[in-house]
Amino acid sequence: MAESLVARLRGLPFEIRQYLLITGNYWAFTLTDGALRMLVVLHFHRLGYSPLEVALLFLFYEAFGVVTNLVGGWLGARLGLNRTMNVGLGLQIVALAMLMVPAAALSVPWVMAAQALSGIAKDLNKMSAKSAVKVLVPKDGANAQGALYRWVAILTGSKNALKGAGFFLGGALLTLIGFRGAVSVMAVLLAAVLALSLWRLRADLGRGKRKPTFTEVFSSSRAVNVLSAARLCLFAARDVWFVVALPVFLYDQHGWSHWTVGGLLAVWVIGYGGVQTQAPRLTARLGASPRAVTVTLALLLAGLPALLALLPLAQVGWLVAGLLAFGVLFAVNSSWHSYLIVRFARADGVSMDVGFYYMANAMGRLAGTLLSGWLYQVQGLAACLWVSAALVAASALMALALPGESRSSERGATP
Repeated sequence: MAESLVARLRGLPFEIRQYLLITGNYWAFTLTDGALRMLVVLHFHRLGYSPLEVALLFLFYEAFGVVTNLVGGWLGARLGLNRTMNVGLGLQIVALAMLMVPAAALSVPWVMAAQALSGIAKDLNKMSAKSAVKVLVPKDGANAQGALYRWVAILTGSKNALKGAGFFLGGALLTLIGFRGAVSVMAVLLAAVLALSLWRLRADLGRGKRKPTFTEVFSSSRAVNVLSAARLCLFAARDVWFVVALPVFLYDQHGWSHWTVGGLLAVWVIGYGGVQTQAPRLTARLGASPRAVTVTLALLLAGLPALLALLPLAQVGWLVAGLLAFGVLFAVNSSWHSYLIVRFARADGVSMDVGFYYMANAMGRLAGTLLSGWLYQVQGLAACLWVSAALVAASALMALALPGESRSSERGATP
C-alpha cells in the first residue's frame, strides 16, 4: 500500500507535488504552533500568572510577526520561498529547545524571547506557504481565479483544522507528560519535517525575476492596503476575546479543566478550518464584486459578539453556541480575505504583497492579544465582546474602499 501511494504521488504533476509538500510542511508547523500556544496559556496561568501577564508572554510573538512579514516577504522574493520556509522551521525548533530548560529557568524574559523566535518562525512559514500557492496554481483557463480561490481555501482551512488539533494536543500533552515533555516531542517532529523540506522543496520557488529593493515591501496597491487594514481589524476582533479571555474565563468562572478548555478550542478551530475549505461554495451568491462580498460578510459577523455580550455569560451553553456561530462566520471572512490578497498581489514578487498583508494581520493579533488580557482583567469577558463587535464593524467600513469589479468567472466555483 505504501509503495502504491508513493507511485501515485510520483505520477502527479510537479506543481501538485510541490503544493502537497508545502501543505504538509505547513500542517506540521501549525500543529506544533497551536499546541505551544495552549501549553503556554494553561501552564503559566496554572503557575499563578494573571491574564494580563499571560497575554504579555505573547507580546514578542505577535510584535516580531509584524517585522517578520515585511522582511520575510522581501527575502522570499530575493532568495526563494523554500529558504524562508525552512528558516521558519529551524527557528521553531530553537524556540522549543529554549523551553526545555528546568522550570526554575523559565523566567518571563526567557519565555518572551522563545515566543519571539516562535512568532518569527510562524510568520516566515505562513508567508512562504500562502505566497507559494500563487506561484504554483495554474494561471490559464476560464476559471483560473476560481481555482486560485479553491487552492487558497484548502490550504488555509486545513491549516486551521490542524491548529485546532494543536490546541487539543497541547492540553492533552500538558496533562499526560508535562510541559518539558510536550515541547521535546514537538521539537523532534519538526526536525524530521525540516529534513524532508530541505531534501525535496524546489530551490527557486517564488524567487522574483529581479532583486527588489526593501522599500518595495510597502505596497503601492490601494486594494492591498485597504484589505490589509480590514484584516487588521478582523483579527483583532477575534483575538480580543478568544486568545486569553475565553480560556481563562472557562477555567476560572466555570471550573473547566485544562483538557476540557483545550478540547473546546480545538473543536472550534478544527470546525473553523473545515468551514474555510468550503468558503468558495458559501460565498458564490453573496455578491458580484470583492467589495460587496467583503462588506456583507463583515456585517454578518459584527452582530454576533454584540449579541453574546447581552446574553448571560454565566450560562456556558449560550457562550459555547455563540462561539460556534462566530467561528462559522469568521472562517468564511478569513478564507475570503486570504483569497483576495493572493488575487490582488503582484505576479512577480508575490511574497512582498502577501508579507505586507500578513504584517497587518500580525498587528491585529498583537492588538487583540494585549486587549484580551487587559480588558478581561479590568472589565471582564463582556467588554471583550463589545470591542470585538466594534472592530468587525470597522473592518466592514474599510472594505467599502475595495475594488468593485465583477468576479463573474469565480461565481459558482466549488472545491
